[in-house]
Amino acid sequence: MPTTPDEVRDAFLAETRIGILTTLDNSGWPISVPVWFEWDGSHARVFTTAQSRKIGRLQSDPRASLLVVNNVGEQEYWVAIDGEIDVIEDGAAKLAARLAGRYWDMSDEEHRKTVDMWVKDGAKLRVLEITPTNVRTYS
Repeated sequence: MPTTPDEVRDAFLAETRIGILTTLDNSGWPISVPVWFEWDGSHARVFTTAQSRKIGRLQSDPRASLLVVNNVGEQEYWVAIDGEIDVIEDGAAKLAARLAGRYWDMSDEEHRKTVDMWVKDGAKLRVLEITPTNVRTYS
């Protein structure tokens, strides 16, 4: 059972939850989208296509926030990971396959086909790695 705030946060982020990634457009307006994510205790990672508008926004301003919230019926809790995102070319297909196994029922043939396509076309994917400058929690 987690006992420290960091252990509670990490256990919460290890559960399958949707994150909301917010980036800034050229005028500074926030744009938020739901994402799959993983947290390793020091960085959060999501994947996207190389042509994603997120990447264009991040080239102008790498600041972002990933908000992860509790499910309905759970005690109120959330984690916000604020920082800058690095766009990484290597490892995106592996990340996508890992996250698919966490978020999807991989016995579903359509899901398997999608993951196979991601792996085959891995050069078209990118990892978005958030290096936190601040991690906020609420309970």
